[in-house]
Amino acid sequence: MTGDAGAALVTGGNRGIGLEVCRGLGRMGRRVIVAGRDAGAVEEAVEELRHEEIDAAGTTMDVALRESVTEAAERLFAEGEQVDVLVNNAGVFPTGEVLTIGEETMRRAFDVNVLGAMWTCQAFVPPMQLRRYGRVVNVSSQLGAFAGGIAGAVAYGVSKAALNALTVKLASEVRGDVKVNAACPGWARTRMGGPSAPLSARQAAEGIVWLATLPADGPNGGFFRDGKPIPW
Repeated sequence: MTGDAGAALVTGGNRGIGLEVCRGLGRMGRRVIVAGRDAGAVEEAVEELRHEEIDAAGTTMDVALRESVTEAAERLFAEGEQVDVLVNNAGVFPTGEVLTIGEETMRRAFDVNVLGAMWTCQAFVPPMQLRRYGRVVNVSSQLGAFAGGIAGAVAYGVSKAALNALTVKLASEVRGDVKVNAACPGWARTRMGGPSAPLSARQAAEGIVWLATLPADGPNGGFFRDGKPIPW
């Protein structure tokens, strides 16, 4: 692993797929920073990881609020943290159809699923650029893929399609050994996915961990599931 002096920050890292990403990266020797809105839940996740002898820290962060992201970044930088890996995992899954969905529901989906990733990238990618090393993984979904007809509920599908577009755009702007990719983790047994999903959270996390630890000759600006490219 290169860039191993720095930490991996995982938004929504206190439960589900995000926690398993933290666990996977931590077991590879990476320091992990659990980011979440609920301070108590973040603290519990950090203690769980530390109990497994993983080097973990936590920070409260509401990705939907730009000032919250900025404040968290400033705190971490002041504490001497160097973030080399950013996993934009925090997300919401609202339901509804185009002709009936409410404005508040649609805005919430974009605030978390799209703008949240933009705010964290604005906070953490510039230092990666300066160090000329970084890995950004945007946790998306095939439900937001044009190739699949954007099959998800409108707020979720359209916001994930926008996240995919953001991934492509940022990937075209970064320089040095900085890579930006999107991952579809698949349908997993989490609070969002429900108990009937075919994948465990750990299985769903594997492709994200792979993208977070790409070698220098790895892909940039792609969409992947289980380590294999999938169509936008």
